[in-house]
Amino acid sequence: MKHSLLHTHHTQLGASFEEVAGWEVPAHYGDMAAEHRAVRQGVGIADLSHRGKIRVTGDDRVKWLQSIISNDILPLKPGQGRYSSFLTHKGKMLTYFRLYIQTEAIMLEDVGEIGETTVQTLRKFLLYGTKAKMENCAESWGLLLVSGPKAAHVIQSTFGVDVTDVKPVDFVTAQIGGSHALVLRTEETGEIDIEILLPATSLVTAWTALLDAGAKYGITPVGTHAREALRIEAGIPKAGPDLNEEIVPPEANLEDKAFSLSKGCYPGQEVVARMDTYGNVRRHLVGLVLKDAAIPPKGAKLFSGDREVGWISSAVHSPQLNTVIAFGFPLRDFSKPDTALSIEINGKKHDATVTSLPFYTRG
Repeated sequence: MKHSLLHTHHTQLGASFEEVAGWEVPAHYGDMAAEHRAVRQGVGIADLSHRGKIRVTGDDRVKWLQSIISNDILPLKPGQGRYSSFLTHKGKMLTYFRLYIQTEAIMLEDVGEIGETTVQTLRKFLLYGTKAKMENCAESWGLLLVSGPKAAHVIQSTFGVDVTDVKPVDFVTAQIGGSHALVLRTEETGEIDIEILLPATSLVTAWTALLDAGAKYGITPVGTHAREALRIEAGIPKAGPDLNEEIVPPEANLEDKAFSLSKGCYPGQEVVARMDTYGNVRRHLVGLVLKDAAIPPKGAKLFSGDREVGWISSAVHSPQLNTVIAFGFPLRDFSKPDTALSIEINGKKHDATVTSLPFYTRG
């Protein structure tokens, strides 16, 4: 199993670990509720180094990616980022990522924990003679997340970098631990989310500096359990559980975010365009609130009466709402807010109500 270079530091902080995409990562540090509260009220820090990361270089890097991914990156300038996906020819989502335009390279970061999927998928389309090179940075680069109302203050105090005017998903550059780093404004929790993408050799330096400078703000290490609750509360789907080969981007409410209808041909483009033209999106990603129910597993069936109408993709107990919430994909006729459905858990049906996303927004 793979480990972040911060594994020893997580252990010293009392982390309990779990396996994610072949990596051993912190699930929590003893008090998931406190970690969640830190992000909602102050600031938290998380190690996302297990995420897929790719660096694309070469004269044809923009032209090559533009021809195969679902979004339009030609208008982007260095310092700007964009969401995109790679689709099958049937329009289904194989992978979902953010890309960041640098002067001499493009960095890709998976939005989700899907192992080598993005690398292997894109590599198949890197044809001989194309002047582009892919470097798998999963282990050679580290990734930290600083989240919460005080996140920008911590970044300023630690690295002297002002991110207050950086828009999602753009970035600024910085020198951290002797390495060239990207300081990214991202979307992970519904709060101010700032990531630091840098060579793994500087990961310990950056982590230690953030904890030291963030101490006066009450910075708290955050594991996967709290991050998952924060993510679902914020209505943010991710590759793997929510976005996969069962889903076409319009079904996941990704219009104006992860795909273009005007850039020209790419795999799956005709299917997505047809959905837009004829309005025949079959199902929709919705929020669901459950009362008096256990957390349903991924794939749990959704019912309207005795009719099966969809499935659950992600679910969690929400500390913010003090109830179980979930993402589901019901058929479009059952996707309006306040629609009453039921979820089958261990052979028993539990009441659920469709609600608008996100479940939580900062007031």
